[in-house]
Amino acid sequence: MKKYLVFSTLFIALPAYAQFAPQEGISGEISLNAGVISSTSNFNVDGDATIDSLQNKAQSESEGLIATLGNIAYTFGETLGQQIYFGTTREDIAVGTLAVQLGYKHQLSSGTVMDVSFLPTVISGETWQNPYQLNTARKETDVTGNAYRLQLNSISGSGFSLDLAYATTDVEDDLNAGTDLARDAKSYYGKGSYRFRVSPTSFVTPSAIYIQHDADGSASSFDSYGAEVSWLNLLGRQSLVLTAGFASRDYDSVSSLFNKKRSDDEFSLFAAYEYAEFMGWKDWSFVSFAGYGDTQSNLTFYDESSYLLAVGLNYKF
Repeated sequence: MKKYLVFSTLFIALPAYAQFAPQEGISGEISLNAGVISSTSNFNVDGDATIDSLQNKAQSESEGLIATLGNIAYTFGETLGQQIYFGTTREDIAVGTLAVQLGYKHQLSSGTVMDVSFLPTVISGETWQNPYQLNTARKETDVTGNAYRLQLNSISGSGFSLDLAYATTDVEDDLNAGTDLARDAKSYYGKGSYRFRVSPTSFVTPSAIYIQHDADGSASSFDSYGAEVSWLNLLGRQSLVLTAGFASRDYDSVSSLFNKKRSDDEFSLFAAYEYAEFMGWKDWSFVSFAGYGDTQSNLTFYDESSYLLAVGLNYKF
């Protein structure tokens, strides 16, 4: 599982701490967003296909974006405590994570909300067959994979939540296959959070995050330890979520290409804002969000950064 600030599609809505829906049946949201995204990475296929050194930082690539995405859910049960859904959840987008999911939620009698989901697209994308190839144009290839997620929210009615996931990654035609930089992998993700109420309209949620990434190549395998804190403020029709995160990744072995063991530090910031009943329209809201991520590695080739700015309108039905 990985957090992405460069989105191919966008949907924004802020978290709701209430029953799944006000009544039984179908509900959902749809959002139209416009913005700009930028990425600096030697693995970005929109960047230069030809590089002449493994010591150079990548060039920044920016583009405008117009995108539509949404979610749909069916809520049922005597207490409206069960829901089947497809799309991107409010809670994930509010802290900067895009993950299209097919899932099932069930509120248990203890107060715990169990959420089981399948994420078919969170791993997918494009990369280079051999990102380290010099003085010859690199060729693109597809990255595929699936993720499976279990969330236990408000455990026994408390502010504690647990988020667990398992994911597979398959880099097609990986020219580093069979080496210590092979990229096919299995990943295990765990996140524990506790939500504190600091005022009637304000919440703070600190989290601890662990990722074990077991790649076919030992120099591509790592353990990641991170922390995150989110602040949610509700003021009338306005909602604001601010999130800051930090993670440190330690790789398993020395790379035969770089003759050094890789280590990365990653820092991220994300802000999401919503103004409900925009222009007096009952089911419409104005949304905006901004994100920034920066990865500093002891190997310059792996330095990355990205940012996102977007605004849009959200319709709830």
